[in-house]
Amino acid sequence: MALGPRLDLRQSQSLVMTPQLQQAIKLLALSNLEIEAFVAGELEKNPLLDAGSAEDDRFTPTDGVDRQVEQPALSADIGEADTLIGQGLGEADSPLDVDHSAETFIDDGPGDRMAAQAIGTGAVGSGGGDMLPGHGGEAPDFDSFANPEPGLQEHLMEQAGSHLSGMDLLIATQLIGQIGEAGYLEANLLETAHALGVPLHDVERVLDVIQSFDPTGVGARSLSECLALQAKEADRYDPCMAKLLANLDLLARGALPQLRRICGVDEEDMADMIRELRGYDPKPGLRFGGERAAPVTPDLFVNPTKEGWAIEVNAATLPRLLVNRSYYVELSGGVQDKAAKSWLADCLASANWLVKALDQRQKTIIKVASEIVRQQEDFFHKGVAYLKPLTLKAVAEAIEMHESTVSRVTSNKYLSCPRGLYELKYFFTSGVAAADGDGAISAEAVKSHIKALIATEDPHAILSDDTLVDLLRAKGMDIARRTVAKYRESMGIGSSVQRRRQKALQGKAA
Repeated sequence: MALGPRLDLRQSQSLVMTPQLQQAIKLLALSNLEIEAFVAGELEKNPLLDAGSAEDDRFTPTDGVDRQVEQPALSADIGEADTLIGQGLGEADSPLDVDHSAETFIDDGPGDRMAAQAIGTGAVGSGGGDMLPGHGGEAPDFDSFANPEPGLQEHLMEQAGSHLSGMDLLIATQLIGQIGEAGYLEANLLETAHALGVPLHDVERVLDVIQSFDPTGVGARSLSECLALQAKEADRYDPCMAKLLANLDLLARGALPQLRRICGVDEEDMADMIRELRGYDPKPGLRFGGERAAPVTPDLFVNPTKEGWAIEVNAATLPRLLVNRSYYVELSGGVQDKAAKSWLADCLASANWLVKALDQRQKTIIKVASEIVRQQEDFFHKGVAYLKPLTLKAVAEAIEMHESTVSRVTSNKYLSCPRGLYELKYFFTSGVAAADGDGAISAEAVKSHIKALIATEDPHAILSDDTLVDLLRAKGMDIARRTVAKYRESMGIGSSVQRRRQKALQGKAA
């Protein structure tokens, strides 16, 4: 065999992920709100994409004159976009437009009824949303009418401006800037005095003024000081209360006999002081400021019907996306430059792909959600105690999809049903072997039973983890003690010793 350079031709097959396929896979993992943001970006880049509805094109003139518009005959094989565009009929192709007269939509509440009334009166927005008279064509955002609440530091600075001036106001500004969101001072007074070049007693004096501001307890340097400020405000700060606040660690451990000896009070007085402390706010600064937590928006609605369960994608968070083919016909007729024609063709292909990709995404989500509802039907009927063990692989095999596709579909998606709002990942749980060896029980169902047993336990007979194991085994759940402890801790429930102390304190304060 001769050695030397040469050229060979070979044929091979391989799987290649095109950029469009990669983007379609990414779309599956996005929530409806993230899809809305993605579509908004595409609308800015592609002139052939339109977020408006086609209602305006369907309305005929209503000036009292009957008009008959002669429509060109369409052959049976003219359905594809390229054929229509070639004949100058690009606006006639709308394969993915929703036929509102043929679709059945679930009435989710007053919002849907308002939308139906708006459609009936012709007040339909370009994006398929509600339009109300006098609001510029869009439904008003009622949340925007709420005045933003001032933050804690703004609230304190308003009070400092009316009580202090000059150097004292400068010191107060420095101290207020170092108060955390919980209301505690996170600064070292000596370092602050050195930084400002003022005596330490001036900083302490200004701090005393700040600690008199609303909310009571703000500016404290420890929990005991915070509670002491509130006790002074309530005129309950006596020597006994001062000793109690100086020994909060004993109170946390439930060492009531030792506390009574330190404070020099009897059981009744100790119970009264504990009851007083429970009425104080350990984090007074949290009443102010902070951004409002955005509510979770469901991506799917599941509602019972006579035939079973109706599953619907939340269309309110999905923009209606159309390909403006009439605009394409108009542009293509006047374009002569080769580069411009190529760019316009790319825009059309990208727009067509995006519309179909979003349509396929919705179908995939519905398919996965339908299988989840079918597998966990007992949960929707009876509650979390009947949740079954379920894996991504089991759902993927049932609907003949890849496990990674199911994983992407269930990421960042929420399902709203009569029992509440749940993340789709919630329905995938590991299993615990049944005591009789027949099947398995969901870990979430076991947690539900543990929580119910602890919630109904006798304060004088606290259930240990070993006792919980026996009670669960009697219910048909074969579970180890360490697993009970793990589930209990994951739900934020203390041990039997901690619960005994907590209920003892509650009994004293009652």
